Amino acid sequence: MKHRRIDPQPSTIEAIFFALVFFCTTLGSAVCQDQSSGATVSNELKPEDRMLRLNEIQVIGTHNSYHLAPAPEIMKIIAFTGKAVADSIDYSHAPLDQQFGKLGIRQIELDIYADPDGGLFSNPVGRKLAQQTDPDPRMPFDFDEVMRKPGTKIIHAPGFDFASHVPTLKSALEQTVAWSNSNPGHLPILILLEIKESAVGPAGVKPLKFDRAKLDTLDQEIRDCVPSNMLLTPDIVRGEYSSLREAIEKRGWPTLESCSGKLFFALDNTDGPKDRYLQEHECLENRVMFVSVDPDHPAAGWMKLNDPVDDFQRIQDCVRRGFIVRTRADSDTNQARENDTIQRDRAIASGAQFISTDYPVPDSRWSDYRVQWPDRAVYRRNPLTTR
Repeated sequence: MKHRRIDPQPSTIEAIFFALVFFCTTLGSAVCQDQSSGATVSNELKPEDRMLRLNEIQVIGTHNSYHLAPAPEIMKIIAFTGKAVADSIDYSHAPLDQQFGKLGIRQIELDIYADPDGGLFSNPVGRKLAQQTDPDPRMPFDFDEVMRKPGTKIIHAPGFDFASHVPTLKSALEQTVAWSNSNPGHLPILILLEIKESAVGPAGVKPLKFDRAKLDTLDQEIRDCVPSNMLLTPDIVRGEYSSLREAIEKRGWPTLESCSGKLFFALDNTDGPKDRYLQEHECLENRVMFVSVDPDHPAAGWMKLNDPVDDFQRIQDCVRRGFIVRTRADSDTNQARENDTIQRDRAIASGAQFISTDYPVPDSRWSDYRVQWPDRAVYRRNPLTTR
C-alpha cells in the first residue's frame, strides 16, 4: 500500500516545519488546480429519491474550502524550509459559489479564529518577511480593511497561510445563503467549522480561546447570517425524543424532500471546544451545530471519521446505525501526486455520507486524480442504507 497520511495535526509534519522557524501552508499560488470546467452539475434530486432520508445518500465535500495557496513571494520563503510541508499544502479551491454550482459540492469546511475587537490577524508575519506590498489579486476584498474589523476570521494559519476566498465567517455564510436562495431545492449543505485556538510557529499573534461565551456568540453569528427557515438544527432532528441519538435510531434523519434547500452545521473539533460546546447542552438543545461524539452519547448524530482505511469497519457500523459520517478521500496532496485511489475508493465504499477532498477536479500538474460522481451527479444512493 502506498504511503498515506490522514488529517495531520500540528504535532506531525507541520510541527517539524514550524520548528525550522517559518510556517506556511499552501504552495505556490501561481499554479492552482484546474477549476475551469464550465459544465454545471446534473439535476440534483431525482423524483424517486425525494423520500430518501439525509443519511441515505453520499455527496462530495471539500477540505479547507476557502483555501488559496500563498503568493509566490511568500512561497519563496517557505521553500527554504524544505519540501515536505510545502507539498502537503499545495492546493487551492474555487470560490464557494462555483464549488456549489459547477462542482456539485455539498459540504464545505471553514477554519475560524475569534477576533472580537478586530485587527488581531491584520499583519501576517509572512507578508512582512516577503515584503509583500501589493494586494493579492486573487482575494476579492481589501485584506487590510476586512482584517481590521471585528468578526470571526477564516484563516488556515495566521503567519504565512492566510490567503482565502472568504476572510470572515459572515462573508462565507452570506455567500452560501445567496447561492442557496438562487438555487432553491438543492440538497442540504453541511458546513463544518473548525475552531482554531492556537497557532504553531512564528505566527506573530496569539489566537484567542473560544470560551463558552464566545461559543454562544458563534451560534448567534450563524443564526444572524442564516434565516431560521434555512437551518437544520439538532433540535429539529431530535424533535420530541429525549436525545438526538434516540431520534436518529427510532425515527431517522429528515427526508431529502423536507430538508432540501437547508444548511446544517457541525463542529469539526473533537477536543476542548467540543466539550465546552456540550456543557449544559448535553443533547445539543438550543445549539446550532452537531458534534462528533461516541455513538452511545446522547448527542450522537454526526461523526467525523477521517481515515476510511483504518476506520473502514467503524464507519460502516456507524452508517448502518443511522448516523451521518464525514470522512476524507485524500490529504496532504499525496493521493493526487501519486494518482493513488486507495483512500478515495475506501471512502466511497465505506458508506460515509460526506466524502471530503481537495480534488473535486484534477490538478493537471500531477495526475488525473479526482473525487467526482459519474456524469457530474451531485449525489448517489448510499449502498449501505438503500437498494
